[in-house]
Amino acid sequence: MKKRYAIVIAVLLASLTVMPAVAQKQQLTFLFMPGVQDPFYTTMEKGIRAKCKELGINLIVAEYPKAWGPEYQVPILQAAVQRGGFQGLLIAPTSVDALKAPLKAVYDKGIEIITVDTFLGDGDYSKPNTDYNFPLSYIGSDNELGGKQVAEHLAKLVGEKGKVYCQATNPDASSVAARVAGFKKGIAEFPNMKLVGVEWCLDVQQKAQEQTLAALQKDKDIVGIFGVNVFSAQGANQAVVNAGLVGAVKIASWDATVSNIDNLRKGVVDLVLAQKPAEMGSLAVEWMYKYLTQKVQVPKKVIPGFEFFTKDNVNDPAMAQYIYQ
Repeated sequence: MKKRYAIVIAVLLASLTVMPAVAQKQQLTFLFMPGVQDPFYTTMEKGIRAKCKELGINLIVAEYPKAWGPEYQVPILQAAVQRGGFQGLLIAPTSVDALKAPLKAVYDKGIEIITVDTFLGDGDYSKPNTDYNFPLSYIGSDNELGGKQVAEHLAKLVGEKGKVYCQATNPDASSVAARVAGFKKGIAEFPNMKLVGVEWCLDVQQKAQEQTLAALQKDKDIVGIFGVNVFSAQGANQAVVNAGLVGAVKIASWDATVSNIDNLRKGVVDLVLAQKPAEMGSLAVEWMYKYLTQKVQVPKKVIPGFEFFTKDNVNDPAMAQYIYQ
C-alpha cells in the first residue's frame, strides 16, 4: 500500500511540475508593425489590442514610423526582431518589393507573418516559386475594387460627365497603387468623363494641397477629385476650400477619419469610403492565433468589405462604428 501511495504522490508531483511548463508554452506574444502614424493604423491597433486581450495574447506595438517608406519602417522592424520575444508578426509592408528580404529574414527565424492593409509582391501568397509566398495571409481591403466603386459613385455625383483628378500618395504602396488602378478602370467606363491627372504626394498633406491647387488652376473645368488616403484626401479638401470651389468640385475621400467625416457634414466632401481597420487587426490576431495553437489552415486572403458615407447617412448612429478613432 505504501508503495502505491508513493507512486500516486510521485505522479501528482510530476503533473504539478509539468503544468506550469505547458501553460508557459501556450503563452503567445505578437508584434504589430504599422505603416505610418495615422488614424487608420491607430484604429487597427485598437482592434488588435481588443482581440489579443480576449485571447490572452501578449502584444508588442512597434514604434510608429514617422513617415511612409521602407527607410523608416525597416530599422524599427529589425530592432524589434533583435529584441525578440514574439512568435507572430502583423505588419503593413511599406513597399511591395523592398520589404521582401527583411521579412523573409524574420520568417527564417521561425516567426510567422500576416500582412495587414498592404502586401508583398502582387499579394497572392499562394503562388509557388516566388520570393514573397511565405506570409500566412494578406488581410485587408480589395483596394482595386474600392477604387472602381469610388469612380462609379463620383461619376453619379457629377452627372457622368466632365474632368476628374486623382490625388494619390505612394506608387510603391500596394494599397494605393490598386486604388488608383481601380479608379482609372472605373472612370474609363464613362465615355463622357476624363481623368486629367494622377499625382503623388508621398503622404505629405501640404504637398497634396499644393498639387491639387495647381491641378485646379491648370484645368479649371475639373468637376471631381479622388483623394486616395488620409493625407491626400485632407490636402485635396483644403485646396478646394482655398480655391473657393466647395460644392462646384465634388470630392470623394478614402478613409473615414474624423476630419473627413466632419468635412462631409460641412459639405466640403461628398463621399467617404470607410475601410474596416479594427476588423482587419482583429482578424489578423485571430487567424495567427488559430495557426500557432491549432495549425488551422489560414486563407491566403481575407478581405473585409467597405462602407460608404454620404450626406444622407453621415449622421446615422449605425454608421458611427465605421469612423476611425
